[in-house]
Amino acid sequence: MKIAVVGSGYVGMSLSVLLAQYNQVVVYDIDEDRVKLINKKKSTIFDKDIDYFLAKKNLKLSATLDKFNAYEDAEFIIIAAPTNFSQEDNYFDTSTIDYIIEDIRNINKEATIIIKSTVPIGYTLTMQKKFDTDKILFSPEFLREGKALEDNLNPSRIIIGTTKDIGITFANLLKDAATKKNIEILYMGSTEAEAVKLFSNSYLAMRVSFFNELDSFAMNKKLKTEDIINGVCLDSRIGEGYNNPSFGYGGYCLPKDTKQLLSNFNTIPQSLIGSIITSNSIRKDFITNEIIKKKPKVVGIYRLIMKSESDNQRSSAIQGIIKRLSLMKIDIIIYEPNIKLDLFDGHKIYKNFEDFKNMSDLIVCNRKDKQIKDVKDKIFTRDFFRRD
Repeated sequence: MKIAVVGSGYVGMSLSVLLAQYNQVVVYDIDEDRVKLINKKKSTIFDKDIDYFLAKKNLKLSATLDKFNAYEDAEFIIIAAPTNFSQEDNYFDTSTIDYIIEDIRNINKEATIIIKSTVPIGYTLTMQKKFDTDKILFSPEFLREGKALEDNLNPSRIIIGTTKDIGITFANLLKDAATKKNIEILYMGSTEAEAVKLFSNSYLAMRVSFFNELDSFAMNKKLKTEDIINGVCLDSRIGEGYNNPSFGYGGYCLPKDTKQLLSNFNTIPQSLIGSIITSNSIRKDFITNEIIKKKPKVVGIYRLIMKSESDNQRSSAIQGIIKRLSLMKIDIIIYEPNIKLDLFDGHKIYKNFEDFKNMSDLIVCNRKDKQIKDVKDKIFTRDFFRRD
């Protein structure tokens, strides 16, 4: 069948490749460069599995700047456009999604609309009522940066925000395109599915914050963080995963999703969700103070990305450290080969690593990799396990 996907970021690109194994998939994007990349069988994001599928698999995949070309005759139209959290409104800005849904309904009323974008709890039901249709549903996505296709091929679960036949059909499309067998599929109301997304990401943010606070305690008391974490996580009720200390949670999803969940609580009594957000800010303050204690003349920031095997710099934790160090009038230089600019927030960007490391008194990195092995005496990091 023909499936249209709106947006070619992590969610859109990985879903398009997944579904194009067995369906005709047309990606609609307003970015001409991205459209050209897809039509040249190139990925718009950093993901080794997507690169492999585009190069080796016979995918029925194309991209277009023409929404009519994308939407007409499509049985399913997946919305994977980004939503940003508005600090002014204290809520997700869904105006782009509103506009896309209206366009789809004007061009192809028969299509079933699948919202994969993260939205406020209750949004899908509002859209169903506005357009008087049950052909709009929400299905959350749970992806890791750099491993988006892998997570679609081996999903932890598939959640569909409807119990109707159209939801079952879409779930089967995802299941049949995956390599994992016996995938757990849950059908529920769209509002419950929206809540699953926000509560899942907020839990992950909470877990990151917990182990970061454990690390702050250990640093202050001069204890071995790694030993404490290993001892804690051998309890099967706790387990490993998301237990590697960092400068704070960041990236595209966790910061905005925790804020949206807190906003959805509104008048409902809570303290935990708000504390997650506060904890993340306090952690960045703590890390900044630890860097300042070392009295470096020049602080080198190693990479702006969230983690290894990712090209995403959005809301990365290390940017929070840069802002705090800047307020303290610390000289900062940055090594980031993926940026074409010469400056980031007024700080010089180095493309040559040798020059960067020679200029830095202290090299601050959220996540280690092989490139910095020979300057370990200069490194400040809280990365113990080389993961997450």
